[in-house]
Amino acid sequence: MGVLCLCVILAGFRNDLPTSDPPTKAQLGEQLFFEPLLSKDKTISCASCHQPQHGFADTAAFSLGIHRTPTKRNTPGITNLSGRPNYFWDGRAATLEAQALQPIINPDEMGLPIEEAVQRLNASQRYQQLFQQVFGGPATAVNITQALAAYEKTLETANSPYDRFIAGDDNALTGPAKRGRILFIGKANCNNCHSGEDFTADRFKNIGLYNGTTLNDAGRYDITKDEHYKGFFKVPGLRNVAVTAPYMHNGMFRTLREVITYYNNPNAVVPDGIGRDLSLSKPLNLSEQEIQDLEAFLVALTDDRFTHRP
Repeated sequence: MGVLCLCVILAGFRNDLPTSDPPTKAQLGEQLFFEPLLSKDKTISCASCHQPQHGFADTAAFSLGIHRTPTKRNTPGITNLSGRPNYFWDGRAATLEAQALQPIINPDEMGLPIEEAVQRLNASQRYQQLFQQVFGGPATAVNITQALAAYEKTLETANSPYDRFIAGDDNALTGPAKRGRILFIGKANCNNCHSGEDFTADRFKNIGLYNGTTLNDAGRYDITKDEHYKGFFKVPGLRNVAVTAPYMHNGMFRTLREVITYYNNPNAVVPDGIGRDLSLSKPLNLSEQEIQDLEAFLVALTDDRFTHRP
């Protein structure tokens, strides 16, 4: 269902719920994901910021919530999140269900108390029927987030040129992308943080984008209150990264090339970063060709459903 569901969304439509068979939890979650009823002024939905055609991310550095209030951090993509141990840039949620709740109740995003969300859904004849079919009862705070999480778990992607290359198709990657892959795991040292099937080690890192003044988002520290974690942020996965610009927790880099240029010599871009990871203490000295090759590899991590979208 996940692949078909996502392809239909990318064509600009939501799946219609079946008329004969009862809907699944994920199908109800999809309806809720696109439902502006879950925002205080009924103007935005989860999909307003997590846009399907952009890997369920946003094209703005900071998304706009109700009353066009900017969010605190850049909207990350939400593909391939199933099974992650923590969510959000600061890791404040331990489950997808907890993550799904936060945008709804956040006053700068959808701004709707969950109690009011429950009341609205239960006042809707359509949602009364859907929740009865799926959960055997009315909408509750718990089953709303369960449905949303079930939908998010369908957004798994594994059909990129890189995946086909790993499966044995030597022609799936271009020459530059193949060279970029070697750089990724070698000279550029990207896999020090971006490892595993989804290219995230599920850890928190300080890459030098905190200086306490112009860059004053302390990240993980806001949750732990541990001085060690000032400037630490969750390492995002890199699947579909080519369609999720801009990048970093503050959206400060507009292109993949800007990201690579930063890592090539962090001190040249942010000379006063506090607590930057020691792995980034020396320039990589990537050549122009190597920068292009590394970008080609990152682009090759994009699932076909995004590169071939209508």
